[in-house]
Amino acid sequence: MPLSTTLTRLLNIRVPVVQGGMQWVGVPKLAAAVSNAGGLGILTALTQPSPEALRLAIRETRKLTTYPFGVNITLLPSINPPDYAGYARVAVEEGVKIFETAGNNPKQLVQYLKSNGCIVLHKCTTIRHAKSAARMGADVLSIDGFECAGHPGEEDIGGIVLLARAAQELDVPYIASGGFADGRGLAAALALGAAGVNMGTRFMCTVESPIHQAIKEKIVASTEADTVHIFRTLHNTARVFKNKISTKVVEIERRPGGAKFEDVRDLVSGVRGRVVYENGDPDYGIWTAGIVMGLIKDIPTCEELLSAIERDAEEIIDGLSKLRVQAKAKL
Repeated sequence: MPLSTTLTRLLNIRVPVVQGGMQWVGVPKLAAAVSNAGGLGILTALTQPSPEALRLAIRETRKLTTYPFGVNITLLPSINPPDYAGYARVAVEEGVKIFETAGNNPKQLVQYLKSNGCIVLHKCTTIRHAKSAARMGADVLSIDGFECAGHPGEEDIGGIVLLARAAQELDVPYIASGGFADGRGLAAALALGAAGVNMGTRFMCTVESPIHQAIKEKIVASTEADTVHIFRTLHNTARVFKNKISTKVVEIERRPGGAKFEDVRDLVSGVRGRVVYENGDPDYGIWTAGIVMGLIKDIPTCEELLSAIERDAEEIIDGLSKLRVQAKAKL
């Protein structure tokens, strides 16, 4: 029987797996493939240059799938912030009902989305922030452990403890994010009280992912030791792939007296990171990857990936139930 959780029932999906919003990666082809495979595909709003471009991306996605998909809107610290309200308005106008939000102070955005009857999944790295998002009206919390790609927060709490704390403290459903790639991980997350998992790096390494084949192969060849944290001294920690550029950034940060963002600005340019995905040179710029790379051994289609995750999770859960029966038999 298919897995049935709060997440699958709320989002009307078959497999309790969400494709995380990823800059330059969360495009129509991938989002639709994930949704068609039974999970929840996510378009990344800020990958599109404008709200109207997002409108077109939503329409393109609808041509590729009849299943639910969502839109990610990440609030970034910026002197000249993107038109977040415009992205949200366009998505609502296009009938999108599921949103993944992330970043600081999402209250205004969450309230707008909830006032329009939308379901909001908000990403958090601490229980404190998760509780705050729940008070704002978030329907599901995506709990990011220290293993995650991107920004893990500054408290360095691993997923096992963070998810168990979520079970103790949260009154709304939550999903596990950071370090998940297979059915074993999904089964573990469910055991820790989560209603599903959020996967980013794993979906980067699929047939439908828009990134260069050489980067996908680099992910397969890498291990859990091939990431590094940058911006630690700037209190904006980010886990990225360990390459020549990220290693240089860490060296600059460790100089006597520390570093300012201006000292590394050119090295960490988002434009350079995008080119990595386009030209396949893993050393050209900074690009996000999680330690879950150590678990990734192939480049399947999204259908193959989610079918395997669903099957393996069910088998593991069934196997665990048999352990209890055997224990009774021995008594």
